[in-house]
Amino acid sequence: MHIAHPVEFIKPFVEIAILWFVFYRILLFFQGTRAFQVLKGIAYLIIALLISQLLGFTVLNWLLKNFFSIWIVAIVVIFQHELRSGLARLGQQHLFSISLGESEIRAVIEEVAEAVYKLAKRKTGCLIAIERQMKLTMYIESGVLLDSKITSPLLESIFIVQSPLHDGGVVVCGERIAATSCLFPLSENPSVSKTVGTRHRAALGLSEHTDAVIVMASEETGDVSVVVDGRFIKIDNQQHLESLIKELFNPSQKVKA
Repeated sequence: MHIAHPVEFIKPFVEIAILWFVFYRILLFFQGTRAFQVLKGIAYLIIALLISQLLGFTVLNWLLKNFFSIWIVAIVVIFQHELRSGLARLGQQHLFSISLGESEIRAVIEEVAEAVYKLAKRKTGCLIAIERQMKLTMYIESGVLLDSKITSPLLESIFIVQSPLHDGGVVVCGERIAATSCLFPLSENPSVSKTVGTRHRAALGLSEHTDAVIVMASEETGDVSVVVDGRFIKIDNQQHLESLIKELFNPSQKVKA
């Protein structure tokens, strides 16, 4: 009588655990996109397939297997934009996080928040992208290189209408303004209202392609928003802005919408 080795008994459970972990990471990766809801649906279908195999439902098992073989191609075609953006984000990831200490990060946040709220009070629009884990090199290269220590007066002077550098966005890397007049990708999300302006679409587009924290002020309303992971977060006041950005730079804290 053959006695199964303990490893053979554990192996299927280990494989299932690995597959579910990978799938969970993929869900997190595409969170905030149209593909996220589809992936959730696929997860339910996988569960149904496993149950049908365990219970011996031959017809249902056959239907689900054929569904996956046909629709995997359709999903790639329908969601090619999300997949392309996701792979681009994956390729831009790097191993080292921001090397600034807590006091330096706090100083940068305070300078940004002060400038944004001074501009917002005058209903002067602004768009500032703060680099996190993913490099923003390609967007920096699209603008005018500055490489200057970040200060509130400098940010204000960039975005005043009379400035030749006010169009486009500013990219902040560490304690420095890397570049201004940068071009950000416009969001192609069909759920975004057509009345949303170019600045809002650019902020949303960059957040869909990178993990940057984008801070913006509307020139029409003077409202301040933070855009991250494909979503807008309306800001109540300067203190709220500072605390939210601090949370976004601290992975141990949950972001509050």
